[in-house]
Amino acid sequence: MVVCGDDGLAHRLAAELRDVYRQRVVLVVPGEPDEGLAGIDAPRVSRTAVLMNRFGTVTARSGARPPEGTSGGMPLPVQRILSSSPSEQAFLRAGVDRAAALALLYEDDETNLRAALAARRLSPELRLVVRMYNRKLGLHLEELLDQAALVAAPGIDRAVLDASTTVLSDADTAAPALAATAVAGSSKVVQADGLLLRAAERTPPGRGEVTDPGLCTLALLSSTTTDPAGAEGSDSSGAQGPQLLPDDLTVRSAAGRGSVVLETVRYAGPALPPRRLARRCAPLRELFSSRLRRALAGIVASVLALTAAATLATDANPLHAAYLTLLDLFSIGDPAVGEPLSRQVLQLLSGLVGLALLPLLVAAALEALGTFRGAGALRRPPRGLSGHVVLLGLGKIGTRVLSRLRELDIPVVCVEEDPDARGLPLARSLGVPVVLGDVTEEGVLESAKVHRAHAFLALTSSDTTNLEGTLYARTVKPDLRVALRLYDDDFATAVHRTLRAAHPDALTRSRSVSHLAAPAFAGAMMGRRVLGAIPVERKVLLFAALLVGDHPQLDGRTVAEAFRPGAWRILALDTAAPTTRRPDLASAHQDGEPHQLLWDLHPGYVLRPQDRVVLAATRRGLAELLGSSPRRPAS
Repeated sequence: MVVCGDDGLAHRLAAELRDVYRQRVVLVVPGEPDEGLAGIDAPRVSRTAVLMNRFGTVTARSGARPPEGTSGGMPLPVQRILSSSPSEQAFLRAGVDRAAALALLYEDDETNLRAALAARRLSPELRLVVRMYNRKLGLHLEELLDQAALVAAPGIDRAVLDASTTVLSDADTAAPALAATAVAGSSKVVQADGLLLRAAERTPPGRGEVTDPGLCTLALLSSTTTDPAGAEGSDSSGAQGPQLLPDDLTVRSAAGRGSVVLETVRYAGPALPPRRLARRCAPLRELFSSRLRRALAGIVASVLALTAAATLATDANPLHAAYLTLLDLFSIGDPAVGEPLSRQVLQLLSGLVGLALLPLLVAAALEALGTFRGAGALRRPPRGLSGHVVLLGLGKIGTRVLSRLRELDIPVVCVEEDPDARGLPLARSLGVPVVLGDVTEEGVLESAKVHRAHAFLALTSSDTTNLEGTLYARTVKPDLRVALRLYDDDFATAVHRTLRAAHPDALTRSRSVSHLAAPAFAGAMMGRRVLGAIPVERKVLLFAALLVGDHPQLDGRTVAEAFRPGAWRILALDTAAPTTRRPDLASAHQDGEPHQLLWDLHPGYVLRPQDRVVLAATRRGLAELLGSSPRRPAS
């Protein structure tokens, strides 16, 4: 396995492949090539090795049996190669022509695109996992690279071809979890078949109480969950640590321990008027102010009254009377010289009404022009706004979360310091209110109505800004629901515990985007599409769509027999025919598209080779399943 990247996601992915899937990994990082530096990093004190040991699943501190591919309790080191650019020479040094998969994780889309084309020329059948922020460009690139693989190997299996190129975005991978924090107070979310599923934490039921079991029980929480100084989910927790995918007997016997159940996401906040906060154009009633509309209604009433008076006074036809009144109103009728006094009086009154109509028409034109010009500008939060989500940062992650929140009809107010941020055009097109300013300055969060907000999401690329914004928001509203993006996992844990201890009645979540994205990238490199990952304390559950025929542990067994506690559990069955199946169940569900996953699956259902199932698995359980696949190429 070869991983190329210039940020923390590349290091996390390398650790995931090495520690969980037990693969030999070559990590290509930016730098001037130097034969003295290229090669295998010693596991002594190098920063890369320290990072791998910190974020890896299996560490030397654990009391577990060392996995295969380790030596002396320490994981095999990752081969590290320095290269100023992802060139063909660098790929040859990394052994891409002999590798099973290549991940391109540079932050620049153009760099990843050029590298993907070069790698496909070098090895047409290489499995590629490409990180792309531009969705449309990613789709075109995936089709192009798949076509190149098909030309190089015309007889390639369809399932292998589908996995030959995968384009992912860490922003798209993390956005559902971050958005769900604002919706339901949880970042433990996975998207499948258009549904947003979350892992909801349940407190231990009291005597005589029956809790909602949800779709299934995913985990039992550790006994140190409520202890601010406890080691959540660490390997040192022993039997008191979290238990992933327990069986029914274990759940029933685990008295006094909280649980994590799978359920569909539903908005738990107050009833909100989202349509007032997000619209693509100004409605007709906003073209004119209420004062202008009342003045216009008064003139129309005056014209009708003058028409009725002219009909009664002159015994003329109502239509002819209305015609004469309008002529007098616009001062284009003949003077009523020599006509009855009533007709002359009505003509004078019509002229006076016409004088009032001229400034009214000018004011209406100016207001309409201002409304149309303001429709393309950033909106300010309206007065009386409450129950909304304050989103700090409109970068790559913030833009994706904003789009997801609007799909869920959640009102949002954005705060952004950079007037040229990439998410501002989206906010402008959606009509989402935006406050431009430094979150650390007094009055900025107050302008976003954070004191009446439902949740606060701090998603900038700066840990310091996110933490400072969170602390300031908590001073304004101590019980505010908060989720902040932090890069360093240890720092995120420390911040989470500190804020939880300081504000025990408030909900606080701190997550690393690369921590949430790495399992999905690793699953794609292993040739299977991972739908998502849900953290359970300091451990992770993966959700994947697998073909039953590829795995002897599933083929021919019932759903109950295929369940292996602590390893994997089948959740849903794909009911669509093999020829009409959607290749990516984690993609957005189109309106009107029928759902194809059956979640209420009978335990006695016998799994057939052509069935595709969605299951939850631990990282080691999924690695065991993938290792049993006959289509898995040698690495």
